[in-house]
Amino acid sequence: MRRLASYFLRGVAFGAPLAVTIYVCFRIFTAIDGWMGLPIPGLGFVVTILLFTLIGFLGSTILATSALSAIDDAVERLPFVRLLYSATKDLLNAFVGEHRRFDAPVMVPADGSETARVLGFITQDSLTRLGLADYVTVYVPFSYSLSGRLLLYPASQVTRLQSVSSDVLAFIVSGGVTEVPSNIASAAGSAAPAPDAATLTRIVAGDGDPAAQSPLL
Repeated sequence: MRRLASYFLRGVAFGAPLAVTIYVCFRIFTAIDGWMGLPIPGLGFVVTILLFTLIGFLGSTILATSALSAIDDAVERLPFVRLLYSATKDLLNAFVGEHRRFDAPVMVPADGSETARVLGFITQDSLTRLGLADYVTVYVPFSYSLSGRLLLYPASQVTRLQSVSSDVLAFIVSGGVTEVPSNIASAAGSAAPAPDAATLTRIVAGDGDPAAQSPLL
């Protein structure tokens, strides 16, 4: 009986993520097909991909760039609408635009602790306009969430990590469950050495130190 239960749990661990992924993709495909009124499943998704690709191609031309700039200026003048437009545009540009903001993973001290650390991403290298020339902004995502918080740190307290940004983000969002990103190490001249894999996992989990219950959880 215990062996059957083990087989069942193993099957759930393997099959559930696959089933959820297929279901979400199916719902997205059918939703797009419904919006476009297309009878062939998945055709709306393909059309959407081609449409955005075409817009990106046209947007690289001088004429289209001028037209898009005019549209931006017009939308920026509309009250309320510009808030939604600007927020969405900045968010997308942070991930897929030419000026990406989540490509510099870092490690910073956790609140109220001298030993615990949290992982995040530098979004601004200087805050001179706020009178904080030696500070940087660090966005710290929450685990199992689409939200996070913005923190201001002196540049001397920020340890830049030599690691792939997407791997670090997956590690944070999963609460440290995924594999520790490879090549996590402090950059030359950074303020403090990065912990090894075991220590980093304990820090994210917050084991043994109440102050280590960081916003990663």
